[in-house]
Amino acid sequence: MEKNMSANGVTTTQGRNSWITRTTAPIQYFDLKEHFELEGGGYLPELRLAYCTYGTLNETADNVIWVCHALTANSDAQDWWSGFWGKGKLFDPERYFIVCANIPGSCYGSTGPDHLNPETGTRWGSAFPLITIGDVVRALRLLRNHLGIRQIEMILGGSMGGQQAIEWAVQEPDAIRHLCAIATNARHSPWGIAFNEAQRLAIQADPTYLHESSNAGEKGLIAARSIGMISYRNFLTFEQTQLDLVPVLQDHRAATYQRYQGLKLSNRFTPLAYLSLSRTMDSHHLGRGRESIDWALQSIRAKTLVIGIDTDVLFPSTVLEEIAGQIPNARFEIIHSDFGHDGFLLEYDVLHPLILNFMLSDTD
Repeated sequence: MEKNMSANGVTTTQGRNSWITRTTAPIQYFDLKEHFELEGGGYLPELRLAYCTYGTLNETADNVIWVCHALTANSDAQDWWSGFWGKGKLFDPERYFIVCANIPGSCYGSTGPDHLNPETGTRWGSAFPLITIGDVVRALRLLRNHLGIRQIEMILGGSMGGQQAIEWAVQEPDAIRHLCAIATNARHSPWGIAFNEAQRLAIQADPTYLHESSNAGEKGLIAARSIGMISYRNFLTFEQTQLDLVPVLQDHRAATYQRYQGLKLSNRFTPLAYLSLSRTMDSHHLGRGRESIDWALQSIRAKTLVIGIDTDVLFPSTVLEEIAGQIPNARFEIIHSDFGHDGFLLEYDVLHPLILNFMLSDTD
């Protein structure tokens, strides 16, 4: 892969950033040319958010659907949640102004560890500060103001995207009419943190992960993703899809699948961004700086739909049910998926009518 410097000041490789050239919507940028203070102390000298919009903001500036992406996704929600798009569907650009922003710490255009630190002129690298979920939401709120959005009709996200959506509904209770949180939590669990730490250890065990070469940390990232896949799926998923058709001594289907998933991610993501965003996910705790998690959830005023997945071992459905029980007038649904946690990305046929009917039930 050839190394290059992109127009937005990010050190990139052609393979790891190929998404930039195939996005279905033009990437736009919001730049904050002043310090962005961080919850954990310190600051970013400048903040850039890469984002995509679809449709037109109406005169009352409230026909907005805001999509929050998960760990390694990008700002083009049409790329990774394609089943929700089209005329008469949840993401209908003829009816709604749809926004999705790449979050800080990522490698898809927003300020992250692969960017240059304007105060030093060198890449942030491992010196990139911790960005909490609360910080992410405060950054997204700046973009909301920049776009002139008065109110958000619906905010939704799955996994890490759901963490952002819930945090936003707590930070700005009156700004959001509908909230949909899928396969997520109110605080990241010790189980989830342990999986993330195992992935970080895999990246850091690769002695090249801080190098400037185009394939720096590639082997570590491959190993990290392989670890992550075990939590995104489950025993049943692997039994159904990766069972050897005939007995073999090596090159088992499950083993080659793990390598394939790791290679696929290493071709589009960077180890430093993976380290950064996994720490962001671990930081999620609605009770920090507030009276309690229950108090935070009870402060949400948005009409809320919480969705759990029955086979999810990373964000168990019991956790989602507890969240729904604390949010006033929230509705809880549980769906079946053979794909565990990844069901939030794959079960369009079940999720789409569920969410669309929920949103339209009191808006038409």
